[in-house]
Amino acid sequence: MINSTANHQIKNIILLQTKAKARNKQDCFIIEGIRMFTEVPVDRLIKTYVTEAFFENTSENVREKINASLHEFVSEEVFKRISDTVTPQGILAIVKKQELKMDEFYINKESKNKIVMILEDIQDPGNLGTMIRTAEAAGIAAVIMSKGTVDIYNPKVVRSTMGTIFRVPFTYVDDLEMTIDELKAQNIMVYAAHLEGEKYYYEADFKQPSAILIGNEGNGLSKRISDKADEMLKIPMYGKVESLNAACAATILMYETVRQNRQT
Repeated sequence: MINSTANHQIKNIILLQTKAKARNKQDCFIIEGIRMFTEVPVDRLIKTYVTEAFFENTSENVREKINASLHEFVSEEVFKRISDTVTPQGILAIVKKQELKMDEFYINKESKNKIVMILEDIQDPGNLGTMIRTAEAAGIAAVIMSKGTVDIYNPKVVRSTMGTIFRVPFTYVDDLEMTIDELKAQNIMVYAAHLEGEKYYYEADFKQPSAILIGNEGNGLSKRISDKADEMLKIPMYGKVESLNAACAATILMYETVRQNRQT
């Protein structure tokens, strides 16, 4: 059992919890809590850390998964130090990263999932996590993010995905403009959620392979990216509201694609 925060493994966990640079260098990240642990594929578990109290009181299935992975017991005090939550549950793990590569990505009209979300410089961890979670619920094919978007492996983002981080294909790209051009070359229609949209979001044709651009919470889409769109779409606004939260706007558009593609 690890009883000291001076232990090199504990220091590394804290580093992975707090530094994106460390996560990138080691090609791994931290998950925490029973929900995330049950969701993670066993083959992506690098090492699991648990308290004795958690191990003794959890279900047999969870104990079997812990035993199937490389694992270590830590004291309650040490676990409080490595946890990123206010009320630690007593289990966390180091997990391998896994991202989609753009050269692996292709959709066509026969694809079951033919809608792509493209996110430019999303900054709020909760917003990104919500978008990833909604993407799975709405059957989105993939989520593509600019390098300026918050790290998806940030502990707050990971928690807010509620396990969908393991199932929704996603990737970061260095050049969003070039990526959009590549999608257009696949005959994918590109729409931008924009306050200056020419038409309402429900007037778009999401029955064809499409990409939806969502911009930064404070500034929206940059001009260079919105100019790449085939069409700009707006969401009706009443009262004195000028715009919606980025995750709310993304959700509305994602579920419009669901509505259109469920129609016969």
